[in-house]
Amino acid sequence: MTFQLQGVIPPVPTIFDAREQFDPQGMRRLIDRLLASEVNGFLFLGSAGEFATLPHERRKAVAEFCVERVAGKKPAIVGAASCATQEAIDLARHAGSIGADAVIVVNPYYAKLSEERLYRHYRRIAEDSPLPVLLYNFPLLTGQDLSIELVGRLAADCPNIVGIKDTVDCMSHIRRLVLEVKGARPDFMVFTGFDEYMLDTLMIGGDGVIPATSNFAPEITCGIYRAFLEQDFGSARKLLTRLAILQRIYSIDVPFTGAIKEAIRLCGLDIPATALSPASGPDEATRRKLAEILAQAGVLPGEGR
Repeated sequence: MTFQLQGVIPPVPTIFDAREQFDPQGMRRLIDRLLASEVNGFLFLGSAGEFATLPHERRKAVAEFCVERVAGKKPAIVGAASCATQEAIDLARHAGSIGADAVIVVNPYYAKLSEERLYRHYRRIAEDSPLPVLLYNFPLLTGQDLSIELVGRLAADCPNIVGIKDTVDCMSHIRRLVLEVKGARPDFMVFTGFDEYMLDTLMIGGDGVIPATSNFAPEITCGIYRAFLEQDFGSARKLLTRLAILQRIYSIDVPFTGAIKEAIRLCGLDIPATALSPASGPDEATRRKLAEILAQAGVLPGEGR
């Protein structure tokens, strides 16, 4: 199954109103602004999309709304992760039925699994999914790393597993994925989940980045990607300095989902910053810190956007 994608793919937050109900107007505004930017595609219902705190049927409803709004203008990847293999398959089949282009699946995140069981989990999903499947490695949250050897085995045995989002704070892990897994299967896509590793990933032959900052400052990561393509490393260096400032956003609130929505709001888009319980939107002190970071990075309206 052919599916190729490169560049900057925002992990789009799911927008909720003050009653924690899905907000279609806010979601529409966010999708439309991203469609008008240089981003290369969308990831819905990933970690920033709060998939883990949404009931099964609400996940399907959100996915359907988002894919319909994108309307094929750019590729749309939908999160289909679950601790239960059969539920992940059901979500992947649903994503196929609504016109998504691919699904992404983080490994089960409650009970740790042997590598053989992880292999069987992903293989069953790949065999039953009507869409290409991307792996999602986020050991800080799942408590278990997808080893290079496991990813290589899945890439070799499952043509429908087409790539990985590697959210690991270690460039050597990404390097091994590119050199060993992509080296053996050149069409296998390697995306970093850490914004600040995007240029390094591209320089060694990876495919791009899935950065939450591109939801409110797409000009920075998209600008770095454009500079990479044009080999304009002077421009890339300036943008990387601004991106380094923005990385502080990820550590000012836990989880960071509400902070990302507040950053979108501060950057001029009228959306609520509501996060689903037990998370919540940022408090006033966090909002002030966030505004300071955005101003320092020059992404607030009137600050050099």
